[in-house]
Amino acid sequence: MEGGGGSRAGAAADVHRFHTSRDSRVVTTLTLLKTHLFGYQGHVSTALVLGGVEITGPHLHTMSYIIYPHGSTDTLPFATMGSGSLADMEIFESKYREGLIKEVGVKLVTEAICSGIFNDLGSGRNVDVCVITKGQTKYLRNHLALNPCTYVSDKVYTFSKKTEVLLLEVTMPDCRAL
Repeated sequence: MEGGGGSRAGAAADVHRFHTSRDSRVVTTLTLLKTHLFGYQGHVSTALVLGGVEITGPHLHTMSYIIYPHGSTDTLPFATMGSGSLADMEIFESKYREGLIKEVGVKLVTEAICSGIFNDLGSGRNVDVCVITKGQTKYLRNHLALNPCTYVSDKVYTFSKKTEVLLLEVTMPDCRAL
């Protein structure tokens, strides 16, 4: 497992890996993240999905750990989070089965993300997939681009190098007068 990019939990995972001279187990990283988030009692605004392959075998590649902002977790065969997660979950619940091969799994995840994108306006417009296998992590950035921007403005906006904001006041209507 890789470190956390400067976070306290990521640093603890790095120290653990250094002292044991081996890769961290998924459950160890899960415990470090849970402890860190529980200490802040939900005031760290984050929600994570953690997955990986452990030394105990490749059967864990289908397991996901959902880590909520207050540090509680769920262990499920698949997980969705975010504004499009209800549409994603519908695809997983109807089409997921144990023992999927990698290509079918990537296709299923792509279909689920597309469902989230098309059923939620806040879910973006492209599909990124991360495939985790024993000894390798492969990021499929822009695996599928949906709803491309087709409008290109013919206006060219240029700003001088010393452009400054001149107005910081926002006027709101008085709700009591309505």
